[in-house]
Amino acid sequence: MSNYDVTLSAATRQNLLSLQDTSALTAINQNRLSTGKKINSALDSPVNFFTASALNDRASTLSSLMDGISNGIQSIQAASKGIDSITSLVKQLQSTVTQAQSDAATNRPTETGSSYIAIATGGSLGSKSAKDLTLDTKLGGAAAADASISGGVITDANLGISATATDTIGISITAGSKTFTSTSLTNASTVRDVVNEINKSGIATASVGDNGKLTVTGIGSDTLKIGIGSGASASAATTNALSGTANSNTKFGFALLDATTGITATGNSTVRSNLISQFNDLTTQINQLAKDAGYNGTNLLNGDKLTIAFNEKSGAGASKLDVQGSTLTASNLGITQAGTTTTATTFNIQNDSDLSTMSDNLKSALVSLKSLSSNLGSSLSTVQTRQDFTKNITNVLTTGADNLTNADMNAEAANSQALSTRQSLGISALSLANTANQGILQLLR
Repeated sequence: MSNYDVTLSAATRQNLLSLQDTSALTAINQNRLSTGKKINSALDSPVNFFTASALNDRASTLSSLMDGISNGIQSIQAASKGIDSITSLVKQLQSTVTQAQSDAATNRPTETGSSYIAIATGGSLGSKSAKDLTLDTKLGGAAAADASISGGVITDANLGISATATDTIGISITAGSKTFTSTSLTNASTVRDVVNEINKSGIATASVGDNGKLTVTGIGSDTLKIGIGSGASASAATTNALSGTANSNTKFGFALLDATTGITATGNSTVRSNLISQFNDLTTQINQLAKDAGYNGTNLLNGDKLTIAFNEKSGAGASKLDVQGSTLTASNLGITQAGTTTTATTFNIQNDSDLSTMSDNLKSALVSLKSLSSNLGSSLSTVQTRQDFTKNITNVLTTGADNLTNADMNAEAANSQALSTRQSLGISALSLANTANQGILQLLR
């Protein structure tokens, strides 16, 4: 039997339709309250539904990239911490070199004259000390033994380098790659002037002891060549100073070979020898620390390349950052092993020049480490900025999608109350509409 076989009054049918509409609205309201969304399918609003889906998809993709960005940050930070520790090790190496440099007395080539310079046979010092008498001795003129003696006291001491008054006195000093020459002295100059010239060289120091002997000491540990000679011209004086036969070293009690073969240090520093293992252990730690500065399989101090993706696109549209690492070793920083010889891989810790070179290399290493640290810091700042941006843009995308699909829960709650009231009123109205039919029923009883 069809439902339409039952005859309803117009009022009853109208109230029934109103209740059905209310029930449909109530179902929609309850669905929104349970899901929190006003758009649950494309049937609700195709434009809003698919727009929100696209926004949510991109937000999800960017969120998945956050793990890669976070790993990139940790990789850069691991390398940065490694550089900090290596910098500390390099500073310890500097302390080791400084300690080695401070103990150099036994590594200085030294020559002391073998006899008094200016006391003639039969003479005496008189009122002057041997030191002062030697310092005041003239370089040229007749030798001291022929100087005038008054009362047994030397009054006019001459070293006798050259009897020609117009001759030039030349001094030549060489140590390692450094050479100093002087042609400013004459026969009228004194031993004091020689001492002053040598001290100006920056290669050696000179002094006259209380015993009247001249002592020359190298500034560094390199073989020291020193020659003093005279000549009719500056160039001739320099040539004679450099030669092994025509120089005046013997006038000072020095050997002729001091100008050619040179003077070498007579011993090694025990302190420096003991510092070799300490220095080399530190350089080994630099290499090992650099190898341990990786994170999740990426080590920027071992030459690895780190690529961090910032968006979901590829090709020309891709947004990413490439961080190229460096192979960090002691050797690459210019730090070689310490030893007792100078080679391509070792420096002579007993040699002052080698120590000075290593000191400069360590300073350069610190500059390189600072530059590398700065580059990593710049990359880290960039990645952290992009991380914050990705978080914010993900939030914007999600919020935009929610604005298109989320229901206003306050409004839906109010609607629920209104629909509940409307349903109650509809039921009451339907009951009133059926009152007339109930009157007919009374007549039939």
